[in-house]
Amino acid sequence: MPLSPGRQVTIRQALSMPSAGSIPFSVEFMPPRDDAAEERLLRAAEAFHDLGASFASVTYGAGGSSRDRTLRIAQRVSKQPLTTLVHLTLVEHTVDELREILRSYLSAGLTNLLVLRGDPPGDPLGPWMETEGGLHYASELIELIKAESEFEKFEIGIASFPEGHYRSPDLDHDTQYTLAKLRAGAEYSITQMFFDIEHYLRLRDRLAEADPVHGVKPIIPGLMPITSLRSVRRQVELSGAQLPSDLEERLIKAADGDEQANKDEIRKIGIEFSTNMAERLIAEGVPGLHFMTMNFARASQEVLHNLGMAPAWGTGQDMLRGGF
Repeated sequence: MPLSPGRQVTIRQALSMPSAGSIPFSVEFMPPRDDAAEERLLRAAEAFHDLGASFASVTYGAGGSSRDRTLRIAQRVSKQPLTTLVHLTLVEHTVDELREILRSYLSAGLTNLLVLRGDPPGDPLGPWMETEGGLHYASELIELIKAESEFEKFEIGIASFPEGHYRSPDLDHDTQYTLAKLRAGAEYSITQMFFDIEHYLRLRDRLAEADPVHGVKPIIPGLMPITSLRSVRRQVELSGAQLPSDLEERLIKAADGDEQANKDEIRKIGIEFSTNMAERLIAEGVPGLHFMTMNFARASQEVLHNLGMAPAWGTGQDMLRGGF
């Protein structure tokens, strides 16, 4: 009988290991839509490996729309080698299907899991409907995993929301939902994107005050370097995050009515803003920085370079060249 795959380095262990810069950083990839995009993503993963990323996460499409590609990409990323975190949502899955997916992750040696309830397919902002035979809350999946010995290798993380989840009626409810997942067995959280440091700090304070045991588990801030006004507007629409009015005004002024013609100026403002955010977060003692890369490497590397954590973008010996 073949030996079962072992356990990966956990995310908490990855964050505690020595890093090339002043703080660990990690990256998020989305399953690409075609083979060419997949190869570009893997080149970016290779580059981030060379820069010393502590781990890479791979997201999961609504309703399992990218299930097979998520698994394949996560396996390939893990062979960079990069400690790999796979996402899993409840949407359009029965409990039996969720168990099957968990077993497929274990068979692939992918033991770091980010548990999410997930958004409805088609319209992410539409009503959330529980699948017949499925689960309603992410905390229920965490409880299932923790209760079944075959899943004991998993270390579980969750999402947290500095501005509150857009489906929560208020921040108090959001705090309790987050704590329910942490109390069920999640060991850390990665935040939704945000653009105001105060939202992160208040989230950290709320959780710690409400539960001095589980509320102090690591909260990894999620950052999305802005390279396009249109793109960031779409991302905040889907996430429920708020784009600060003064930042949006700066981006609009830089676009000057023609975003394509002035894309370099927009990018410059976005990278500068993300760098300033990262500097303040590091000063506040965050456990790491998690970059939402949109499957590209350059913007995140530029921020890392500004922080003194990466070589400059260009034609040097680093892996990050070629325009991806």
